[in-house]
Amino acid sequence: MSSDPSPTAALSPSRPICLFLPSFGDGGVERMMTNIARGIAEQGFTVDFVVGPPDAPYLDTLPASVRLHHLTDSDRRARQRFLHDYVERQRPSIVLTAKNTDDRVALAVKASCPGDTRYFLRPGTNHSERWSARGNALKRWWERRRLRRLYQRADGVVTVSHGVAEDIAAITGLALDRIRVVRNPNITPELEQNARAPLDHPWFAEGQPPVILGVGGLRLQKDFETLIRAFAQLHRRRPCRLLILGQGRQRERLRRLAAELGVADSVDLHGFDPNPYRFLARAGLFVLSSRWEGWANVLAESLALGVPVVSTDCPSGPREILQDGRYGPLVPVGDVDALARAMEETLSRPLAPDVLREAVRDDRLEVSARGYLDAFGLVR
Repeated sequence: MSSDPSPTAALSPSRPICLFLPSFGDGGVERMMTNIARGIAEQGFTVDFVVGPPDAPYLDTLPASVRLHHLTDSDRRARQRFLHDYVERQRPSIVLTAKNTDDRVALAVKASCPGDTRYFLRPGTNHSERWSARGNALKRWWERRRLRRLYQRADGVVTVSHGVAEDIAAITGLALDRIRVVRNPNITPELEQNARAPLDHPWFAEGQPPVILGVGGLRLQKDFETLIRAFAQLHRRRPCRLLILGQGRQRERLRRLAAELGVADSVDLHGFDPNPYRFLARAGLFVLSSRWEGWANVLAESLALGVPVVSTDCPSGPREILQDGRYGPLVPVGDVDALARAMEETLSRPLAPDVLREAVRDDRLEVSARGYLDAFGLVR
């Protein structure tokens, strides 16, 4: 990693902070980067946010002071030219990226554009676990080598959990004390408001059995197969239902699994919903069944809404969020029996909502924003 430059750039809050995310989709990275942009702007700093098309999700939550730059060209050279011209023209104090494709673009501009702008990377997942799931040893070796070279060129790294920080240190050789950990800004003022939005779903009517909720893309990482199998065990012992918010390639396979286990009528693969919090606030239990994570945003948001939780003890994030199981059970990844038992016990003896909310005090928008500013050397 580059050594710390002169503090001139870092101590000049009049210069913009640029969040560079032209590869903008609809996932958690995009939502968290939007919250970071908002939080930093609300601290009084000028923020430029380079994003994809104007109709990209989450952007309507930004204050008018955040200056949006829409870059829809997917060609890497076009993105590099755009950022090079932007840095020369605006001289930002910081450029922050959050995806490997954008990291490479930003660090190429760093090499070609002299100045005191500093470039920070924000890894948000456990790379080692993700690579292991692919099973290709040669590709894992290549990805590790490429990531090591990339991170050595950055001016700073800010990551979402200590588990991800340890993973990045092991992969890249960076000293752990050179990697800052700042919790995701999950808890916004709108969270409670969104949770109170109307919900027209018969399962949430008064007097119905408790609904267990899962949220996430229907893909290998989230391991909804284990969740459905554990739910089928629990369903044999007590009335309950399972609703999963998300879409993906595994939808039909999961639907067939629920039918094979005899719980198809009690499992709703509901698809994507732009406001999952109205479901979450009414759930009897939220379950994270993932094989790996970076931080597990929905787990933190569940606690903020006072909803009981159960999670796999996957790398990285759940153990930190739940403080070694203090705020919810942690079970081994892929262990159907243990997950079913933990779900049953938590439904029977849930922690009080006020106790659950204690776990995520540092996930508030303003706390996270100040953490980023401190990592950048821009705290006023």
